[in-house]
Amino acid sequence: MRMNKELKRKIEEIYKDTRVEFPERNRMVVKTKKENLLPILEFLKSEEFRQLKAISCVDWIEEGEFELIYQVTSLNSPLHIMVKVRIGRENAQIETIIKIFENAQVYEREIHELFGVKFRGNPGLSPLFLENWQSIPPFRKDFDTREYVKEVFDKIPRVESENEKS
Repeated sequence: MRMNKELKRKIEEIYKDTRVEFPERNRMVVKTKKENLLPILEFLKSEEFRQLKAISCVDWIEEGEFELIYQVTSLNSPLHIMVKVRIGRENAQIETIIKIFENAQVYEREIHELFGVKFRGNPGLSPLFLENWQSIPPFRKDFDTREYVKEVFDKIPRVESENEKS
């Protein structure tokens, strides 16, 4: 636990606009500005946190923001670190982290496709799951699933079964 407190002290000392919390044992949450994201991830990697486990996105539509959550771990520590950054929903963009963690490529690609977040510097943001998608990204809270189903599936002719023909 002393190592965790020392890590917290270093992060908050170096990155003034950053808050570090321990919501539970072996969990650290780092809340920072997007300008601090790359330096903090580089710092954590230099402190043995070399495994990027996931990047996830939360749509805070009421606040007009997306929250990106970067999860990193170390083989030498039970500590699980989540670095949280908020960006505006309109023209949602942030720098890629693929130069720090190569495996971020697929996570950024997925978030780009499903939420519409652009990762500047990532050359591989081609569609991953959605083929010929023309609507707003489907994981955004303003995506209307019912309207999409109505538009797409109501155009498909109904096929009658043998039982219905009699």
